[in-house]
Order: sequence, then structure tokens, then C-alpha cells
Amino acid sequence: MFIGEYEHSVDQKGRIIIPSKYREELGSVFYVTKGLEKCLYVYSSAEWNKIQEKLEQLPITTNKNAGAFVRFFLSGACECEMDKQGRILIPSKLMEYAAIEKQVTCIGVSTRLELWSTPNWNEYTSQDCLSPEEMASNMELIGLRF
Repeated sequence: MFIGEYEHSVDQKGRIIIPSKYREELGSVFYVTKGLEKCLYVYSSAEWNKIQEKLEQLPITTNKNAGAFVRFFLSGACECEMDKQGRILIPSKLMEYAAIEKQVTCIGVSTRLELWSTPNWNEYTSQDCLSPEEMASNMELIGLRF
């Protein structure tokens, strides 16, 4: 399970360091794609295969929203590998989508990593959208209690 938050600089060649804590679980080959909220999602091969199976079951020809989501999610996806120092090179289109330039925040979100532009992550976490109490209350609506 991926948990935690780490901040790194993007190097001069545009490479991003994957925190050492995540490298083994991520594996040698993994997938990066556009995520929601203008970040990137990073999945191990095993998790990617599970998602791909679910996407294949969606009625993309008869449900406009399903088709749009599959196109959004898969069109920007790429297979990645780390170098010996744990760095990855992400295609420029994905970097632009997530507005990642100089600083990147890598967060663990259970079955995936999310890569955020650090300024965007700071803005997202400082928003007064929902207080922790409101989030907990909303989780109770779906049966999750703390």
C-alpha cells in the first residue's frame, strides 16, 4: 500500500525521483496516466492490469461518459521504467497536463501514487473545501466510520 508524502525537485533533464520507499512495490515497469484534479496517477503493472480489466467492461459504445473517461484515462498513459537512481522520465504532455515544472510532490494513495506540481498540491491542501470533520461526516454516508 502506498502512503505518505514526499517532495522532490525535477532535475535539469526533466526526470522525477520516485521515493525509495515506493520503488519496490511499484516494480521495474509501471504506468503513468492523467489523473483527476490535474495530477498524474502512477500504477504498478499488477494494479494497472486490474484497472484495464475494469475499463474493458465499460459500455464505451453505448455510454458517452464511459467512452469519454476511457479515452481520457488511456490516451495519455505511458509505460515507465526507473533508472538505477530511481528517476523516471515522463512524457512532456503529461508533465504539462499536471503543470509539473520544478517541484513535484509524490503522495501515496493506497493502490497508486499521485504526482502533483508542488504549488498545485499546496493550493489543493490549503483550500477550505471541506474540513476534516466534514470529510469524516461525508465518509459516514458511505459507511466508513472512524
